[in-house]
Amino acid sequence: MAIAHLYIRVSTDEQADKGFSERDQEERLRTHCTRNNIQIGKVLIEDYSAKTFDRPEWKKIMTELKRTKGKNCDYIMFTKWDRFSRNTADAYGMINSLMLLKIEPVAIEQPLDLSVPESKIILAVYLSMPEVENDRRALNIFYGMRKGRKEGRWMGKAFRAMSIK
Repeated sequence: MAIAHLYIRVSTDEQADKGFSERDQEERLRTHCTRNNIQIGKVLIEDYSAKTFDRPEWKKIMTELKRTKGKNCDYIMFTKWDRFSRNTADAYGMINSLMLLKIEPVAIEQPLDLSVPESKIILAVYLSMPEVENDRRALNIFYGMRKGRKEGRWMGKAFRAMSIK
């Protein structure tokens, strides 16, 4: 029977409670494994940005997988590719690292057969869209803050006035 480690990631406290909640992701992953007769190994839950793989739980599992040469793990499963990474170049590097260990990364809601060359086109879309979304959001914030400064608004962190006694 194949074995999968489940990777669950949120990047904000709000996401932990809503949207891509940890419980919701875990339930969908467990259901997928049950339906496909896949044994669940470890369940990794992370509350970090996917802009890099410098995430505590990810680093721990990669250290273990390298030490055991990928034994007892056939898949790393997550719900969507944006739960895996929001950095296209880093994602390709990590996919390569996993494949060298004979571990297949699987997004259950965006399934791909990575042995089919044309799947790489769809993978490129799945990986680049979240990165583009982050870049667009950052630009919008930058332009909004610049406009606010030009209009004379304070654009830094709020601070509390101290009372003098």
